[in-house]
Amino acid sequence: MRYIGALLFLTFAARPAPAQSEDALRAAFEGKTVRVAIEMPGSDDGVDVYPGAPQPLDLSKHAGRLKEFGVAYRPGDLALVTKVHVKGDHIEFQLGGGGFGTLGDNTSTTVVAQVAAKSQREKDLETQLKSVTDPDRKKRMRDELDKLRDDRERENARNEARAAQATAIRDPTLRQKRLDGGSRFNIRYNHDVPASALVPDAVVAALAGYVDFSGGPPANVAQAVGVDGLKKGMSQEDVDALLGRPESITQRAEGTLQVSTSVYRSGDRKVTADFVEGVLVRFAVGAR
Repeated sequence: MRYIGALLFLTFAARPAPAQSEDALRAAFEGKTVRVAIEMPGSDDGVDVYPGAPQPLDLSKHAGRLKEFGVAYRPGDLALVTKVHVKGDHIEFQLGGGGFGTLGDNTSTTVVAQVAAKSQREKDLETQLKSVTDPDRKKRMRDELDKLRDDRERENARNEARAAQATAIRDPTLRQKRLDGGSRFNIRYNHDVPASALVPDAVVAALAGYVDFSGGPPANVAQAVGVDGLKKGMSQEDVDALLGRPESITQRAEGTLQVSTSVYRSGDRKVTADFVEGVLVRFAVGAR
């Protein structure tokens, strides 16, 4: 029995405790700044990576998510590691909040119209008409009932119009939240995450080619951290006040969104800014 007990102790002692392994990953990465090397979708679906597979990144799935959710990070962008979580068969490596759609985010773009209910008078008239025999009285009751129904239908039409307008406003608002909500990598395995993957070096190796862990500045520092106070989420009026009147303004459609692009020239630089519903969603800084 003493031999069996010693053997069991050695067996379990050789296994790393999952909590300790996750704590080690969190201590190594959370709060650190990394540089993203690929485009990442603005969703908590993130990017799936399969270490050791012939094709670690499913390009078709990745392209589909970028098209559906928009791009939260572009190559060269700096991102803060906000959470590392070991979960079943994968490791979540979250950047900038982990992507829009996490717990508490309302991902619906549809506003449901309120339906106007029948008034008590309308219900009473429908019931009374079944028993009334006098033609004149019946006609008056029908006329009144028709008017009540018309009023209710008009109210429903107004509610539908309000809901459609609210949905149109909410769609670009949610898209902007996706662009600002970060993203994540999901390092996936066939079964449970192996013990060999629960060390910082293994995470770095799994994300090699997709993340630069050196923490250095991106190629275009101005675009990543802002220039002269310019940052995503500013109104078009505030950007104009900051950079002056734009040299040119063009309009284009991106899916269901109408994007307005303003070009500003100041000194030796050129700033190209994209706006959706009058809100700055992205910008680029270059030589004049």
